[in-house]
Amino acid sequence: MSSRPAPPWPLVALFTAGYLAAYLLPTTVGRLDSGLPLSPTQAGSIGSALLLSSACAGFLLAAHVHRIGTRRLARAGLLLAAAGYGTAALSHSIPVVVAGAVAGGFGSGTATTVAATGIAAHRDPHRASTLGLLGVSALAGVVYLTVPHLGPGHGLPLAALALTALLVWPATGRLAGPARSATPPRGTGATGRLPRARSGLVLAAGILCWSLAQNSLWGVSGRIGLTQAHLSEVTVGAVFAVALGAGLLGVIGASVLGPRLGRAVPIGAGTALIAGCIALSASANGLGTFAAGEIAWNTLYPIVLSYLIGLAASLDSRGRWAVLVGSASSLGTAAGPLAGSLLSAQAGFPAMGTILAAGLLVITLPLTAVALHTGGRPLLPGAARRRTSAVVVAVTTGTPSGAVPAAGAPEQTVVEFPLDATAVTAREEYDTAGPRQATAAPGPGTV
Repeated sequence: MSSRPAPPWPLVALFTAGYLAAYLLPTTVGRLDSGLPLSPTQAGSIGSALLLSSACAGFLLAAHVHRIGTRRLARAGLLLAAAGYGTAALSHSIPVVVAGAVAGGFGSGTATTVAATGIAAHRDPHRASTLGLLGVSALAGVVYLTVPHLGPGHGLPLAALALTALLVWPATGRLAGPARSATPPRGTGATGRLPRARSGLVLAAGILCWSLAQNSLWGVSGRIGLTQAHLSEVTVGAVFAVALGAGLLGVIGASVLGPRLGRAVPIGAGTALIAGCIALSASANGLGTFAAGEIAWNTLYPIVLSYLIGLAASLDSRGRWAVLVGSASSLGTAAGPLAGSLLSAQAGFPAMGTILAAGLLVITLPLTAVALHTGGRPLLPGAARRRTSAVVVAVTTGTPSGAVPAAGAPEQTVVEFPLDATAVTAREEYDTAGPRQATAAPGPGTV
């Protein structure tokens, strides 16, 4: 019987509903620009407000998920998303559209918060996060293929978001209710203070900038295809669908690869490659370069994102760093459309891509450093010689092979056991006076 944990399907569905708004950002902003009397910068600002509202939900609710209850909070978020996006889709009044988008964004952020908290507590958070990215990539690809054939107007992407929230609602029945009063075990990261605060803060700041760079281009990718590459909306939608399909393959590859390379290599090397893809896509002047940049970028993006999510989840078993880092990512995502619109308006698309690529290369260093510091190195052949003497004995004295980690396996966390003060005193007396003269003070359980 396999010991591999079962996929957390309710959390995957909730993750899909929460993340879909960010994945549909180019078509949402593009449709607001063409379907309503808005300038590109104004449309980008509405997209930023939607994602900023989503980030605020994460910051506000990160510490309260277990107290409120995952089922109750997830249902509230999905209802708010359905109502907000539905209202924005049906209205042509700009204030109503803005209010509906902001309310829907808060609902999406609530769903994402619940999903991130549950995924962090799962036995295999990397696998759970890759399944979530797989679901949202597949659904977004279907939307990009479908929406251009359903007619003009700003409401179709927003209606897709509302419908997804309603369809995910039945999955919340398998989520837990409010947590009863319980004292979390010590050393699990579930106590009041956040563990690994320095690493978490560096990761949060780094992923904010990482998401800002990604979504500055993603928010204007539709306009690059339409205006600079001179493609039709149907062609741009097809490129996005193929790119998201390639992203599915990337997510599957990340799931198969798992922790074999650790987290530092996928995060560092992947971010550097993404920087090149962004520069290529932003300078596209035809179908070939536009498709190559978008497809390569969308293949790498979910791979690196899955490792970043898994890294955040590993910092705290209660999921608080996962939520806070995810909310920081949403802040970067929220600022992306506006930053991309402003940069492209002032400097043009190619210069914008160069600036974003350079910024990504800069933040590669702190993100990789956090992954190295908190994730450990992969245990490679010969590494046992650099470990404790107990490992050397296990390797050299015929210990069964199952007791020694396989090559490439991640290192296990070292747990320190506190010693009783009386036991330490007894040991010191034994070492100095010998076994006959040493007299230890009675400790707990001594008769």
